[in-house]
Amino acid sequence: MTFARYLPILAWGRTYNRAVLANDMLAAVIVTIMLIPQSLAYALLAGLPPVVGLYASILPLFAYALFGTSRTLAVGPVAVVSLMTASAAGAVAAQGSPEYLQAAITLAMLSGVMLAVMGFLRLGFLANLLSHPVISGFITASGLLIATSQAKHILGIKADGDTMPELLDALAHGIAGTNPRTLVLGVVATAFLFWVRKGAKPALIRFGLAPRAAEMVAKAGPVVAVALTIVAVVMLGLEAKGVKVVGSVPQGLPPFALPGFDPALWERLWVPALLISVIGFVESVSVAQTLAAKRRQRIVPDQELVGLGAANIASALSGGYPVTGGFARSVVNFDAGAETPAAGAYTAVGIALASLFLTPLLFHLPVATLAATIIVAVLSLVDLKTPVLLWRYSRPDFAAHGATIGVTLLAGVEQGVIAGVLVGLLLYLWRASRPHAAVVGRVPDTEHFRNVERHKVLTLPHILSIRVDEGLTYLNARWLEEYVLERVAAQPELRHVILMCSAVNAIDASGLESLEAINHRLADGGIALHLSEVKGPVMDRLQRSHFLHDLTGRVFLSQDRAFSELANDDGSPVDPVDTWQARGLI
Repeated sequence: MTFARYLPILAWGRTYNRAVLANDMLAAVIVTIMLIPQSLAYALLAGLPPVVGLYASILPLFAYALFGTSRTLAVGPVAVVSLMTASAAGAVAAQGSPEYLQAAITLAMLSGVMLAVMGFLRLGFLANLLSHPVISGFITASGLLIATSQAKHILGIKADGDTMPELLDALAHGIAGTNPRTLVLGVVATAFLFWVRKGAKPALIRFGLAPRAAEMVAKAGPVVAVALTIVAVVMLGLEAKGVKVVGSVPQGLPPFALPGFDPALWERLWVPALLISVIGFVESVSVAQTLAAKRRQRIVPDQELVGLGAANIASALSGGYPVTGGFARSVVNFDAGAETPAAGAYTAVGIALASLFLTPLLFHLPVATLAATIIVAVLSLVDLKTPVLLWRYSRPDFAAHGATIGVTLLAGVEQGVIAGVLVGLLLYLWRASRPHAAVVGRVPDTEHFRNVERHKVLTLPHILSIRVDEGLTYLNARWLEEYVLERVAAQPELRHVILMCSAVNAIDASGLESLEAINHRLADGGIALHLSEVKGPVMDRLQRSHFLHDLTGRVFLSQDRAFSELANDDGSPVDPVDTWQARGLI
């Protein structure tokens, strides 16, 4: 059982047959065609030689096939992690230097070890620190940064920077040196790739291709762009006219590599590695869960940590950089009919063959084409609807979303993630310190109690019923005291206060202390405190304290019973309707 838990291949491998093999092989061919230009482009985005993207797309796929639980997740370089790698490695070494590549490899190793350890310790829940608004804001800002950073390759100029102001300033100063041939090539490639995403499939269907086949062929659009622009460079002699090309790409399988073991380097990279790990895991697991749900399958988040950790360790040992599950190619893998993680292993074989035999053909590949591939891919990540929806639905979440976008664009990717997490936590603490509570009354002719400000309900002047809608903790305990005592002061005829605890899931020591303080303060004014609908686990803890012994009132099983028995001043059971009629309330 232990081996099966950590090696999911032992589970799905038992039922592997020829039909599954055929489906996996077909999916692998399609994903391989898509992954080759993506791998080259994302390595360029990370500031690394293009071949490193291929290296990061071979052994990591084998490792995930062994340890991952998603049947269709496609692991490899992705845009956001590539940007984070460039930011982290650029802080310790110059791009193009051996030290820069060493930093990228070290990031992959650190990230892999962190993910694997988190998986073995079952710490997948830590990813919940990144809320959806924070993740959405970070990805949107990263997409804008990435697209802007690639504009220099479309223009054929030099323009460096890590933040949006730096990038825009560099582009403004360098735009006078634009290479017109590079610009034309880049704009045409970008326009073609945008058309491929939306228009290629309908066009192929009009030519008689089946819808599914048309969709699969359309996914090969980046490969067509690569091939056509290479031909254009060779036929028109564009390299001699200033069009920058990829140049020599090493031919062969990934070399064995080791991360740097300099303690100073690890000290500078562990925080970026942790952020890359968490961001990569959240992005990967959300994709995996979405695709698994479509086939009524399930993934194990903690084991996904192990699988992604193994993939990153494998990437480091083969000269690659941090990887994770990619959304676009995972969807392609799913749509192409992949049934097991073996499809990823077959994809790795395809990438390995490309590294062995196809890299000489990439010599004349224009860098502008790779930049166009990146721009088209990342602009699909930019989500302009979420800010509007969050503004309407939740202003605190909008604040976290906006803070993440703003800080990421103005200060950098690492600072953006940290700012988003901190703003989210602060807003959560603020909300938790001011929980929702309401004065409730009885809905006529029912046993239900609702907020007096929202419904027409029946109340009595000598009874105050308050529903508390949060657990009582050190964050909100004092607030509850003030809330109760403020409303008590407004009802001079009051003799009973009922705290309706149906939504209270926990009471910590500070919450207990506040309940005791409320009990004593009310007793001094001749008012009894009662509790109703207390949950079993909460009651168990209260029974281990002196609170129930000192409670001036009673604990009722239901709010209806409490209200009915306290409706009469002397506490004897009576129909509250008779009491309301006697008091002229109805």
